[in-house]
Amino acid sequence: MKYMQLGNSGIEVSRVCVGCMSFGKASADFHEWTLDPQDTEAIVKKALGLGINFFDTANTYSHGTSEEYLGAALKNNIARDKAVIATKVYFNEGKLSKAAIEREIDASLKRLGTDYVDLYIIHRFDYSTPIEETMRALDGLVKAGKVRALGASAMYGYQFRNMQECAEKNGLTKFVSMQNHYNLLYREDERELIPICKQENVALTPYSPLAAGRLARAEWKSASKRSQTDKTAVQKYDSTQATDMEIVKRVDELAKKHGVKMSQIAIAWQLEKGITAPIIGATKASYFDDAAGALDIKLTQADIAYLEEPYYPHKIMGAL
Repeated sequence: MKYMQLGNSGIEVSRVCVGCMSFGKASADFHEWTLDPQDTEAIVKKALGLGINFFDTANTYSHGTSEEYLGAALKNNIARDKAVIATKVYFNEGKLSKAAIEREIDASLKRLGTDYVDLYIIHRFDYSTPIEETMRALDGLVKAGKVRALGASAMYGYQFRNMQECAEKNGLTKFVSMQNHYNLLYREDERELIPICKQENVALTPYSPLAAGRLARAEWKSASKRSQTDKTAVQKYDSTQATDMEIVKRVDELAKKHGVKMSQIAIAWQLEKGITAPIIGATKASYFDDAAGALDIKLTQADIAYLEEPYYPHKIMGAL
C-alpha cells in the first residue's frame, strides 16, 4: 500500500479509502444492498490486511448503523490510533447550524465507539446557515479534541473558497480535504473546484470513482442487487448512458491492453489526475485487491487522452 498526507493536516492516509455506505442495516428507504455486521467486519479486515487505514462513513448512512458497524469492526481488529476515520454532517435536522453540528458529532462518536474522529466532513453546502456560524462550530470541535481535521464535500468552487476565506479571516480551522463527485463519466469539477483545491493543497478524495460500477464492467448494468435497486446511481448516470458508453468501451479496451481489470484503469486514471485517495465502496472483499493493484498501473499520456476524449459537459450532479 502507498500512503500520502491528507492535505495540510499531517494525517497520513492510504491511497485507497474504504467507502462505508456499503455498511449498515439494509432498508427500503436508504439502501437495500448494504452489509450486515459480519460481512462489514470481513471487508474491514481485508482492507486492513492490504494496508488500507482510511475509512469514510456518514451520520446518515443506513440511518447511523454504518457508523455502528464500522466502529465495532475497527475496534475488533486495529488500535484506534492506527485507523483514520472520517464521518459527515449535513443531511440531518438543522443541517450545518451550530446546534446541529454539536449534536451530530456527539451522536456519531457514540455510534463509532470513539472519543474523536480524524476527519469531519460537511456533506454539502448549507444555504440556510451563515458560513461563519458553521466554521466557528467546526473549529470548536477541533479545539475540543473531538475532531482532528475538517473536510468538505460536493459543492461549487466559489462556495468552497468562501468557506476557506471565512476561516482565514477569523483565524479558524480550514478544510484539508474535498470529497467531490468525480470519475471518467463525470468531470464537471475540473472547471473550478478541483483547481481551487490543488492551489490550496486540499486533498482530493472523490466519491463514486467507478460511477456506481459502470466503469467496472463492459455492460451498463448488472444483475447485482445494487444495480437493480440503487435509484441514486440511476439519477446520476443513466440519462447520459448513450454517450457515456463510448468511455466505458475505451476503459474496457485499455484494460484488455494492459491485462488488468476495468476498475483498475478507472482508478489508475484518477491517481494520474492528482487524487489523494478515491473512495471505494464495495460489497466484496476481493474488490479491494483490485483497488490496491491499481496503484501499480502506469497509464501513458496517450492512454489518458484516449479515455478523456469522448467526454462532453454534463448536468451538475452533487453540488446541488
